[in-house]
Amino acid sequence: MRLSVPSSFRLFFLAIASLVVVVGMYAAVIPPTLHAQGLTEEDKTRLRAEYDQLQQEIAEWQKVLDDTRAKKKTLTGDVTALNAQIKQAETQIRAKNISISNIAGEINEKTKRITGLESRLSAGRESLGKLLRQKNESDTYPLAAIALGGEGLSSFFADIDAIDTVNQSLQERFNEIRSVKAETEDERAALDEKKNEELDARYEVEAKRAQIKKNETEKKQLLTITTNEEKSYQAVLAERQKRAAAIRNALFELRDAQGIPFAKALEYASFASQTTGVRTAFILAILRQETNLGANVGQCLVTNTETGAGKGKNTGTVFNNVMKADRDIPPFLDLLDRLGRDPYSTVVSCPQSVGYGGAMGPSQFIPSTWKIYEKRLSAALGVSTPDPWNAKDAITATALYLKDLGANKGTYSAEREAAARYYAGGNWQKSGLNYAASVLSFADKYQGDIDFLKDN
Repeated sequence: MRLSVPSSFRLFFLAIASLVVVVGMYAAVIPPTLHAQGLTEEDKTRLRAEYDQLQQEIAEWQKVLDDTRAKKKTLTGDVTALNAQIKQAETQIRAKNISISNIAGEINEKTKRITGLESRLSAGRESLGKLLRQKNESDTYPLAAIALGGEGLSSFFADIDAIDTVNQSLQERFNEIRSVKAETEDERAALDEKKNEELDARYEVEAKRAQIKKNETEKKQLLTITTNEEKSYQAVLAERQKRAAAIRNALFELRDAQGIPFAKALEYASFASQTTGVRTAFILAILRQETNLGANVGQCLVTNTETGAGKGKNTGTVFNNVMKADRDIPPFLDLLDRLGRDPYSTVVSCPQSVGYGGAMGPSQFIPSTWKIYEKRLSAALGVSTPDPWNAKDAITATALYLKDLGANKGTYSAEREAAARYYAGGNWQKSGLNYAASVLSFADKYQGDIDFLKDN
């Protein structure tokens, strides 16, 4: 069927082609002084009104996108949809910059609040020190000496009252310092949360900018096609379908387990995402990162279930701490007995420079941790004994664990922290951020593939 485009629509093409996306103008929506000085109530009211207006514009562009879905895979529909996506992204950037300005104002206010609390703590400690010195002086001067000082009972009781006053003041100062310290800690926690909100908002702005750049490039490509070049447009569609097939058929490798087609991995990860709320692309990215690590760490077999010793599967290298015997050997043997597997020929991770190995399958759970998640996995998967070497079971386990680490919030900061904790536990800020950065890079790639497959 030949594509026919009226002359009026060709003018529409030219109008769209003339649009220039200037994203930088939106970064200056709010005067810089507001960031530094905080926001007045008038500023907040004005920004709320502008933000609400932008939300209406975003909804309107979403309606355009929805209306053009039926026209997808036609030149008209694709160009209209791309233009709506670009305009919606521009509006979202403006709205997000307003959010950043509001957050910046709140951060400024909380920083001032913390500074004031720290001053109160410092003054309280100084006052406490003075009172303690007074108490020490009274403690080192016995009451008997005061009574025999020769100045009479009235002076004696006055001194006793002074000591009581010091003790009462000490108690009051202790209580005040405890209260101020607790309030300071609460404010610091709230400040950290606001800083994460700002980090997430800035990340979203950069992501939207990248999306606009990509959509602009694709739109320009489509706008070069005229009514006499239907075959060129069909070639674009064919290339998309070819790429979609390549993505679906590509092998998604899994650590210590057989690889599966990406389409199947996507199916399993989508199921896990629906179960846990953790983003599909993020789940796949964790598994990809673990697979990369596995290529460097190697594979091991347990040879002694009394001590947890073992050897490299391919090298025969002897390791004394393939598995922590008292913690992981009992649940390991129990699990493999129920799965009907031989514990001496089942691959687990080798130990690294410190600690133990023994992690199982693509999700790299140690046996004692897998046991903790078994009931939840059984309920989610509808199986009696989940298998850590089974792709679907492992992917679901990964998602459950990531949910417990807070990744289901879906923000950049939450996913970064969850990935870092997945690798380094409580030491995530020192040892896990490089791992997290790699995971998030993979997640961006997989998200792009997932979005592409939805439209092709």
